[in-house]
Amino acid sequence: MKLNQNLIKNIESIVNDKVTGSNSVSGGCISDSQILKCASGKKYFLKVNYSQPPDMFIKEANGLKELRKADAIRIPEVIWADSNFILLECIDGSSRTKYFFEDFGRKFAELHKYKSDKFGFYEDNYIGSTPQMNHSDKSEESDWIEFYFNKRILFQYNLAKKNDYADSTLTSLIKKLEDKISEIIEGSEETPCLLHGDLWGGNYIVDEKGKVCLIDPAVYYGHREADLAMTKLFGGFSDEFYKSYNESYPLPDGFEFRENIYKLYHVMNHLNLFGTGYYSQTISILKFYLK
Repeated sequence: MKLNQNLIKNIESIVNDKVTGSNSVSGGCISDSQILKCASGKKYFLKVNYSQPPDMFIKEANGLKELRKADAIRIPEVIWADSNFILLECIDGSSRTKYFFEDFGRKFAELHKYKSDKFGFYEDNYIGSTPQMNHSDKSEESDWIEFYFNKRILFQYNLAKKNDYADSTLTSLIKKLEDKISEIIEGSEETPCLLHGDLWGGNYIVDEKGKVCLIDPAVYYGHREADLAMTKLFGGFSDEFYKSYNESYPLPDGFEFRENIYKLYHVMNHLNLFGTGYYSQTISILKFYLK
């Protein structure tokens, strides 16, 4: 994608530097991504999208800023965010250090020790390009099970209905889950903690020192098991990552059993984003708990 001159001039006024070149890079399936080079020698990472909701990059910027508050793991600095672009610190990649995943696990555990007194977030944001509902009723702010079912599972189910993916089988299983979800999750209650919200192998990078840096969040305060379950969906994390995490911040008993209930949100989101290829996995997860 060729950058238009108005955008370049806008960026030059923001960074007070002249853009001398740009290189396209892979940056996900939603936006065009570029590395900008400036006359001073500085580089910046730019994502551009003129067809997405006008607040998507602003919400992404707010999520990155929230993650930086924890001071637990490297997060790119936000330089600027607007309706059609976000400008970030450029992270020069390198090879992973020998103990990359052990260090990653410890740092991710530290991120989860950053707490709130409420579930949710001060604003709604996005999971991929799907709206993610974070504003909560008073009861949901203090009740993780109610928050998770209503704002995550039920929201995705209602979206599936609009997309004509919710047949009688899915509808029946969601109704049964509503009656059983307390039994599935009860006993694992914890204080709300800061979540990346969408951590899979494509949403971390390796910085110039061979350490981890998190990108593309879907931030909210929730149960840390939800974050860890997402890391299991598509791979990209070693056994050392989980061992190091659990040594640093042991998980409640039964977390393996609850893993699928937290995968369900993301699988249903993929059903709504990408279609019926994720239908059978959605049904399989539900039947795991509703035998």
